[in-house]
Amino acid sequence: MRALRGGAKALLFQLGLPAVLIGLWWLLAARSTNFYYPTLDEILSAFRETWFSDRFVDDILPSLGRLLAGYLGAVVIGVGLGVLLGSRRRLRALLEPVLEFFRAVPPPVLIPVLMLFSGIGDTMKIVVIITGAVWPVLLNTVEGVRAIDDVLADTARCYGLAGPARLRRLVLPAASPQIVAGMRQALSISIILMVIGEMFASSSGLGFAIVQFQRSFAIPEMWSGILLLGLLGFGLSLLFGLFESRVLRWHRGLRQSQRGEK
Repeated sequence: MRALRGGAKALLFQLGLPAVLIGLWWLLAARSTNFYYPTLDEILSAFRETWFSDRFVDDILPSLGRLLAGYLGAVVIGVGLGVLLGSRRRLRALLEPVLEFFRAVPPPVLIPVLMLFSGIGDTMKIVVIITGAVWPVLLNTVEGVRAIDDVLADTARCYGLAGPARLRRLVLPAASPQIVAGMRQALSISIILMVIGEMFASSSGLGFAIVQFQRSFAIPEMWSGILLLGLLGFGLSLLFGLFESRVLRWHRGLRQSQRGEK
């Protein structure tokens, strides 16, 4: 019950500032006659008519599917490669220049190249998300594995932990705070790249719909799409916070005990 009250209080605290900003938006735009800056009432009306319709299936669900596939792909590749590079110093030294080169290339620049090899279907858009979102997961995983405490590593070695057991019982738990931090950064990058990929070449998705609204001067609908993306990002951030609090519960408990908190 106490945890529930604490969660409700934290949620209200998080929603306080957005509620104030929305109120200011409503007040400042209430008498707007500018075609490009419609009132909040017009945008909310367009939001209801646009997204609670066939577009939910035609645009929102395909975007969420691409986002989920790209994000999970980035996490799997980033963690797998990060554990390997973090555990092998010579391999890390060998691959570091190549990885730094590819990390410096902005993922949107790769879209024309990816279109040549994988077409303009979902594969291209998922690969674009992976190419951009994999880096924070990869780099954080490498640093997390490298920072494993020597005493823990020696203890695991003395107990004969090796192979998958060492990975499951020592490496991943010890590196999990930094892995989760990388996953949080990758989530916001994935949303950005999902929209960019759909803006380039697509026949469905939130990015495609927003561009179509802009080109047809459906301004309230365009603003409603931007509002939907903000709500999507906020909702996913809340879900990730729940995931993070569950996965890193032991870590937070450890830090509290180290600080002498109950």
